[in-house]
Amino acid sequence: MLSLSKIQEPVKEDMKRFDALFKDSMKSNVYLLDTVTRYIIKRKGKQVRPLFVYLSAGTVGNINVTTDRAATLIELLHTATLVHDDVVDDSNERRGFFSINALWKNKIAVLVGDFLLARGLLLSVDNKDHELLKTTSEAVRLMSEGELLQIEKARRLDITEEVYFEIIQRKTASLIASCCACGAISANANEEDINTMKLFGEYVGIAFQIKDDLFDYQNSALIGKPTGIDIKEQKMTLPLINALSKADSGVKSKVISTVKNNNNDPKKVEEVLEFVRQSGGLKYAEEKMHEYKNNALKLLEKYPDSIYKKSLIDLVNFSIERSY
Repeated sequence: MLSLSKIQEPVKEDMKRFDALFKDSMKSNVYLLDTVTRYIIKRKGKQVRPLFVYLSAGTVGNINVTTDRAATLIELLHTATLVHDDVVDDSNERRGFFSINALWKNKIAVLVGDFLLARGLLLSVDNKDHELLKTTSEAVRLMSEGELLQIEKARRLDITEEVYFEIIQRKTASLIASCCACGAISANANEEDINTMKLFGEYVGIAFQIKDDLFDYQNSALIGKPTGIDIKEQKMTLPLINALSKADSGVKSKVISTVKNNNNDPKKVEEVLEFVRQSGGLKYAEEKMHEYKNNALKLLEKYPDSIYKKSLIDLVNFSIERSY
């Protein structure tokens, strides 16, 4: 399997420019704020989303300074949503480190998230990147709606497969779709190519989320993190939804009761995980994941071969084959 550093190779210099712009865009004259943003920068993730922006731009056109701003805008908004998510989820960890709210409490975390959001908006407004701003703002709206829809449905545990896909299309796929659309916009692509890249990103985002959902049913020792988290949080994901759709009413009632009332009992949670494993729910979810991945790759066939297109295909495969 290709490493992320190998996939980044065609845009290595572009990612360096992005890094500098991202750091610069976080600066302020408030010492507390600078302390928190420095902590964020030091513990940055894989930066897959800016990579989608650059590779999409290179696939349909030419990378330029607008692409740098598009990648920075996306990462600022993404980071803001992560900071806010940790507050919403009352999570004390992010990527193996203490979260912002764990170190500086919720009030500061919310304000830092607001600051990052504002910096992203101003970066676009100051440079008259109105199309980028419109595309990313739409993604933030969809992400918020997706989270709220999931909360609403979790109360009754009545999520159907159709509703599940609606949730992840908004909650996860909308941001990846925005990355790819913004890459195309920055490269001055026509409307058809912008829409193609947006749909490509949506398919990839859905496959990416299904992969995340599948991790919850694997051996925790193999992936290096706890499993059964979705069950504990009463999140109905595709493997469980499919397993329940094939179960008789008695088994279905028992499993839903466990998810609702015994989700903090490790033994009961393991019973639910085993029920899904035995039912074929994992196989079904994997098939759906590959279906969306293949639909995404099919959309790229219209573009000429290039180092950017090759890396974009590799990035899609990396997102699906990853073990973490």
